[in-house]
Amino acid sequence: MSEIPYKIYLEESEMPKQWYNLRADMKNKPAPLLNPGTLKPMTAEELGQVFCEELVKQELDDTTPYIDIPDEIRDFYKMYRPSPLVRAYCLEKKLDTPAKIYYKFEGNNTSGSHKLNSAIAQAYYAKKQGLKGVTTETGAGQWGTALSMACAYLDLDCQVYMVKCSYEQKPFRREVMRTYGAQVTPSPSDTTEVGRKILKEHPGTTGSLGCAISEAVERATSMEGYRYVLGSVLNQVLLHQTVIGLETKTALDKYGVTADMIIGCAGGGSNLGGLISPFMGEKLRGERDYQIIAVEPASCPSFTRGKFVYDFCDTGMVTPLQKMYTLGNNFIPSANHAGGLRYHGMSAVLSQLYHDGLMEARAVEQTSVFQAAEEFARVEGILPAPESAHAIRVAMDEALKCKETGEEKTIVFGLTGTGYFDMYAYENFNNGTMSDYIPTDEDLEAGFAGIPRFPGNMTD
Repeated sequence: MSEIPYKIYLEESEMPKQWYNLRADMKNKPAPLLNPGTLKPMTAEELGQVFCEELVKQELDDTTPYIDIPDEIRDFYKMYRPSPLVRAYCLEKKLDTPAKIYYKFEGNNTSGSHKLNSAIAQAYYAKKQGLKGVTTETGAGQWGTALSMACAYLDLDCQVYMVKCSYEQKPFRREVMRTYGAQVTPSPSDTTEVGRKILKEHPGTTGSLGCAISEAVERATSMEGYRYVLGSVLNQVLLHQTVIGLETKTALDKYGVTADMIIGCAGGGSNLGGLISPFMGEKLRGERDYQIIAVEPASCPSFTRGKFVYDFCDTGMVTPLQKMYTLGNNFIPSANHAGGLRYHGMSAVLSQLYHDGLMEARAVEQTSVFQAAEEFARVEGILPAPESAHAIRVAMDEALKCKETGEEKTIVFGLTGTGYFDMYAYENFNNGTMSDYIPTDEDLEAGFAGIPRFPGNMTD
């Protein structure tokens, strides 16, 4: 068939010893987080009231290219890393394409996704600081599951606010979290002041990540010995996730393979940022060029239809302001099945790269995504998470373009996790009851109306 094995496994010794800080190579750095009261950059002291001290240092570090991974975190990584880079021979044959397709599979751990890479790091720093526990939000449930696992390992309390529609659609994901000792609350809830306010303003709402973030932050700041941790968006999270891209590049280099195209799904940006970082670093340094594509749901199109402005990271407007592509902090997307891709904004790092024209973005519709997911599952043997299937959709589309043109491009995409807790979604697709929702311009304007207005941040 080929000298390239079906699965490329790295040796344990080849696992990264350092995270790669992409910001160090960015000419245009991400804009700083702003204090919403003063509109001045957030200080380490201010951020330390919400986040762990060491994570604050990582959040603000724009200059250190490589940051050592503590031995305790690497020892935990060894339970499931290095993860395999898979040559999708069966998919290539099915599509009858000259393209070569690879995917980095991050679903070979109990959490079922890449989220554990950052969960263990954030839990480790919380434990090292002497905290009692952490609070967080989760959409589809992968992040909440990963954090509950990490906290159980380190004997930390874990309190999770889960977006209500996902809480109801994915009861077994919720039960995995509880099995690992986490307290799981559907959001918005009546357990916080901001939750009660949201319920009053939006009765019957199915929730959003922005709502859940507000509740988790309020909960953390109201309890002594607790801090808030986040599964995506923040600089620190993208940093931890670079183990994905670093392993991918090492595996490709091991067999002399050069990627032409890197594709990842995009919600808040953690897996996409982690996958593309070392490749984007080469691009920024002028060493090699790649076509990099972010894929998001058409129902929550922050890259493709959002505004690049400062906005709150949460619906309750209790977080710092971040400059990002956003649909507005009060935008609540439809209850689609890609629970992890329902965030109103995008990572500041990725937003800046996209704004500078260094990467592309595409929005795809839900039924098209599930069609690709089932085609992939039938030939590659893995049932993908709905989030991951967004990347699969565009990878397949690009491979079919190669079939038309005869180009032999090498395509790499991120398979962020498995979809075995998403069978309600697959049932809807198989029954023909799944629909595509694309917000109208009027829907988006309602979200944009909530973006903070101050000099230099006007949106009209």
